[in-house]
Amino acid sequence: MPELTDTQAAEQFRLSYEKLRVELAKRIVGQEEVIEQVFIAMAAGGHCLLEGVPGLAKTLLVKSFADALHLSFRRIQFTPDLMPADITGTEIIQEDAETGRRKLTFMQGPIFSQIILADEINRTPPKTQAALLEAMQERSVTVGQETMKLPSPFFVLATQNPIEQEGTYPLPEAQKDRFLFLVKVDYPTREDEREILARTTGTLAGEIQAVLTGEDLQQAQALARRVPVPDHVTDFVLDLVRSTRTTEPGVSDYIKQMVGWGAGPRASQQLILAGKVRALLKGRTHVTLDDIEALATPVMRHRIVPTFHAEAEGVTVDQIVQYLLKNTPRKEPARVM
Repeated sequence: MPELTDTQAAEQFRLSYEKLRVELAKRIVGQEEVIEQVFIAMAAGGHCLLEGVPGLAKTLLVKSFADALHLSFRRIQFTPDLMPADITGTEIIQEDAETGRRKLTFMQGPIFSQIILADEINRTPPKTQAALLEAMQERSVTVGQETMKLPSPFFVLATQNPIEQEGTYPLPEAQKDRFLFLVKVDYPTREDEREILARTTGTLAGEIQAVLTGEDLQQAQALARRVPVPDHVTDFVLDLVRSTRTTEPGVSDYIKQMVGWGAGPRASQQLILAGKVRALLKGRTHVTLDDIEALATPVMRHRIVPTFHAEAEGVTVDQIVQYLLKNTPRKEPARVM
């Protein structure tokens, strides 16, 4: 079978995503933007944090993604008494049947799966949250003197409740930065909620068929990295991210008042990479400013720390990002002579 060109591979990738959307629609009503952002994160090889009030099908969405992909899946329910070994695994003493000697054997924890649902991740203490850090960044787990690689591809899709903060442990900034996106899951529209009622209180039940494999996702990740980014788009990303840092020359007084800490270089990297995947999903083989503007909020909203003044004024990080998008200059694409 002849090898596909990049253009053909891009079209095949777009069609595969359309098949995935059809399968997810059997179980998930609406939430098109959320589904797109979660898929972009996965196709870019990143992790995703979903935030929303209870009952908005965050857990169901992640489980549905797992059903639509030929990937191993484990759910970890985070609780205050969860220990790191409950995630990574632990060593146990076993007796060798042949020699009769006892030896330590490592029993793998649920982290050794390709899709991890970290449900209510902010309900467990920082010590246990930190058990995910190495896995998310290095795709490996270290126990004692041994470092073990995790299966590939590997994704952490975490959920958290933004309104019930009693008895929770907010994620450290370093761990939030490991998530490519912070996706806000909003209430459904009236018509979507009507459809939800019909499905969940009647006899309708959608069986999801797996339409993508781990190899498909890895090929998509490799393809995305080959998507070209014009200089004027790169300049826009640099200007946008660097304008969140109050020590940067020329930063506006508004940002100095509202932002305590700005986004780091990982924001620029993730914004470019996610923009490449979105371009492919829209049928293009190059990144445009539209891709960057569409993804700037989920990429940056968890990487900007607002000041006390901003919180007192009721200014949200999303509003700060929209201000930056509106005030960051856009350069014209270079003309080819």
